[in-house]
Amino acid sequence: MKRSLFCSVVFCCAAWVFRAGPVIGGEGTTPTPGSGGKDGRAGVAEHIVVIVCDGLRPDSVTEKNMPVLYKLSREGVTFAHSHSVYPSSTEVNGAALATGVFPAVSGIAANREYRPAINPRRAIPTESREATRGGDRLTGGKYLGAATIAETVQAAGFPTAVAGTKNVVVLHDRSEKRDSRAASQSCVIAAGEALPSEMDAAIVKAQGAFPPIAFPNTAQDVWTTKSLIQFGWKGTVPKFSLLWLSDPDFSQHHTAPGSEEALAALKGSDENIGAVLAALDSKGVREKTDLVVVSDHGFSTLVDPPDLTEELLKAGFNAGVDLLGPAKPGRILVVGLGGSTAFYVVDHDRAVTARLVEFLQRAKYSGAILTREKMDGTFPLDELRMNTAHAPDVLMSFTWNAAPNAFGVPGLLLGGTGNNTGRGMHASLSRFDLHNTLIAAGPDFKRGWVDEFPAGNIDVAPTVLSLLGIAPADSPQGRVLVEALTGGVESDVPKPERETVKASCQLRSASWSQYLDLVRVGQTVYFEEANGALTETGK
Repeated sequence: MKRSLFCSVVFCCAAWVFRAGPVIGGEGTTPTPGSGGKDGRAGVAEHIVVIVCDGLRPDSVTEKNMPVLYKLSREGVTFAHSHSVYPSSTEVNGAALATGVFPAVSGIAANREYRPAINPRRAIPTESREATRGGDRLTGGKYLGAATIAETVQAAGFPTAVAGTKNVVVLHDRSEKRDSRAASQSCVIAAGEALPSEMDAAIVKAQGAFPPIAFPNTAQDVWTTKSLIQFGWKGTVPKFSLLWLSDPDFSQHHTAPGSEEALAALKGSDENIGAVLAALDSKGVREKTDLVVVSDHGFSTLVDPPDLTEELLKAGFNAGVDLLGPAKPGRILVVGLGGSTAFYVVDHDRAVTARLVEFLQRAKYSGAILTREKMDGTFPLDELRMNTAHAPDVLMSFTWNAAPNAFGVPGLLLGGTGNNTGRGMHASLSRFDLHNTLIAAGPDFKRGWVDEFPAGNIDVAPTVLSLLGIAPADSPQGRVLVEALTGGVESDVPKPERETVKASCQLRSASWSQYLDLVRVGQTVYFEEANGALTETGK
């Protein structure tokens, strides 16, 4: 079977054998105002399907671009103010969608992180086998700091089905032990690969090998969707399913939002959503299923991305993208994250870190700057709930504006890594990256309603588990979206409170300032945007 660049060995079981499982309540379960199931669950749906359209901007969901999803949004709830967590990238938000907690708790603070106990030389992809297996080995199975939806549903006695064109789905259900009956009956298909080998062979026999990456990446997404429907749903649809599509993300990176290629990618994703709905209809469970369509992040367009490593070297820093040989004190490991860049300083040398921060504050491409330790003119990583054990010493989000790209789509990043000028990128604190798509429809959701309350990826896990009547194993930091549920009223939700956090400092002949807009709903916080600017004072 031909493998993609994102392949990982994961587990899948060919047969589904369901049995009645316990409904777990008690502390941690947030009740909803819906009519509830016969067994005391908060929701009435017997199945919940989450579809992630990677990189789908909310303004892309139009009747012309995505008629199936547009119609679904009119039949259910559109969350008008949905948010990613920062960094607004796939693995970080994949973990947030799976667990309902921020990076500081999940432990996933970037798509690529420096974890010297696993790889002492360079940063590693956080969804890779190297990271997940190494992380679980070092932490006794706690690579993620909170249980995922799939793990929690399996612990309640119910099998699950997870399929993704990208390897990020491994974060949702990564265990290879499969100790419980429900776990052994659960299915995971990631980036074209499924185990055991007989499942792999069965999928290939049915629909051919996993196709190569293309733009748009419709063929791989179709392959993954069919795998979920034909094999993950063999016999019956489980209580919880996840489908992760690679487009429009892949195509928007290859070109830009609004391009002909990107529009074709939207069409492909929409057709896959239609295939899921048709499969639910054919199995007679459409009216018993809640469908949540979400994107992990939004998207911007790059303008003049700098070579940060080269610029640091010219400024006299000892910097590079890896650590060759013994790490020398003060060496800076530069890790590009797209719309942000992470900087790891060997031995956390404060003098080098302070000099690095001032260098970034003077750079024309810098937006907001975050630091492990509080420094003048920066935000501490704690402010954005991402101060993990493996967080960098300095994290910089590139500056941005609302100007349109060549295709008329607003949102430019004035810097970035990994792509050329004019191509799509994300992972910054731009509002165009932080605002994502969230649409839900089914028996537990209001019909034809626009939810004006702040919401986000952090809320998906607690809402799904609440509807299933299963208490989260860990305390979620998101909220149950009660106002969007059948019977829910807006007075059930605390009034949103908006806040602007600022940081500034005086430099020689200049001043630096940055801001962070956020909004709170009760104990849940959503990040709206952040940016910074240098002002020459001449003094």
